[in-house]
Amino acid sequence: MSPETPARPVRAPRKGRILRIELRRSAAPLAGFLLLLVAFAFLQLVGGPWWEGAENWTEQWTSTAWWQRFTMVLLWPLAVTAGAVQGIRDRRSGTSELLSTTPRPGWHRATTIAGALALTLTAAYVLVFLYGGVRVLVNDGYVHLGWLPVLAVGALALVAGALLGMGVARAVPSALTPPLLALGTLTAVLAVHETVTPGMVPNRIVLLSPALSQVYSTFLTVTWRVHAGQTVWLLGLAATGFLLLVAGRPRARLLGLLPVVLGAAVAVPLLPADSARNYALDKAATALVCEGRVCVTKLHEPRLAALKGPGEEALRLLGRLPDAPSAVRESVDPWPREKDGGTKAPRRGDVVPVDFDAQALDGATKDAYTRALLAGAGTAPCLDTDMSDATDEQVRAYDETKAVREVAARTVAAAWFTGDLKPLRGTTQLLADADADADALAGTAWDALRALPPDVQRERMTALRTTALSCDGDLLDVLKDGGPR
Repeated sequence: MSPETPARPVRAPRKGRILRIELRRSAAPLAGFLLLLVAFAFLQLVGGPWWEGAENWTEQWTSTAWWQRFTMVLLWPLAVTAGAVQGIRDRRSGTSELLSTTPRPGWHRATTIAGALALTLTAAYVLVFLYGGVRVLVNDGYVHLGWLPVLAVGALALVAGALLGMGVARAVPSALTPPLLALGTLTAVLAVHETVTPGMVPNRIVLLSPALSQVYSTFLTVTWRVHAGQTVWLLGLAATGFLLLVAGRPRARLLGLLPVVLGAAVAVPLLPADSARNYALDKAATALVCEGRVCVTKLHEPRLAALKGPGEEALRLLGRLPDAPSAVRESVDPWPREKDGGTKAPRRGDVVPVDFDAQALDGATKDAYTRALLAGAGTAPCLDTDMSDATDEQVRAYDETKAVREVAARTVAAAWFTGDLKPLRGTTQLLADADADADALAGTAWDALRALPPDVQRERMTALRTTALSCDGDLLDVLKDGGPR
């Protein structure tokens, strides 16, 4: 180069180029792939409640995001471990001292390394949700944005976990750090998870874990206090991880613990103390959509067309009774549920309640819809015949004979309006092997009822409806001799 030719200035590499290098050469792509694999394997290959009924993980947007948060019991320890592997990379490759002599600020390089890992983990997490979201659209799921906070807090948890792992590994750069963090975080999350240790850990401590409990109802959503408290806690955790990552001295590392302490101090009082307050009814999803006298929730609006005709027919037939109901309306159980210490839904005499799940109305014919609405003379069952998620105490107290008698009486009530006796849809699977007993009792009661004069039959049916609304008495006794009025 001639003396007259000026030297070309050395340009610092662009941030985007450095990030691309990290994405190609670091453990970030592998971590994202493993997270994607674990999430899909858990939700698609392992059978569980996320496959069942209306709470299926691909039935509604909120359920998809919620069940993903349930898998955090595995995904979060994976994110922490991936961060720890990334955090000891420099020490493992023997370049720590060399990198410390470069003029580039330590926080600048740490941001790029952490950004690459956070990007791949978040992308994998969102890809799982997008797969579930597409399935929801195929299933005509309710379109809304209420799932966004549930998903966003989950993504933040993965980023915070990765930063925590990186920070701890940088502070303790040992080959044992990643496996010990993996074991420790997995044990901690399992120890406070409601599915593993129900009621044994204070709720506020449980919610410090990013893993949510199972989906209880498609009508529920996570409350703002849970979102806010977890966000504050996770931001504090992420800040501590990052400060540990860039800290070069013991004093700086001690100061790096301050954000997580402050985050816990703010988050713990903000989080609900009662686990029943972790969730609340989604007001948008439970808003009513009506056609004439027949109403369903916004969540089940696509079912309104199939319900409208049978609903009007059921109201016409129920008009034979005094004080007949004037509307058909989808019922939404209050939250907290009665078994969780809440109150039971009030039983109204002016509406015919519809429960699509309990009455197994998916794919039902018009006749089956009508018969389900007429069961119990247009009333909801008094006994819950589904003991799938009941406590041991509830199972012991459960009276199957009483439940069988109620189903038989409700079947006869529907037959009185339609003129022929047929089993009610959905009762066989709920009562397991007791359906034959219910059919036999219904046949006997039906023959006895038809032998009575028409005006007496009408009186018995009116008494049955009154008893069913109060849930005070045996419905078969009412059909037999009028029972308590």
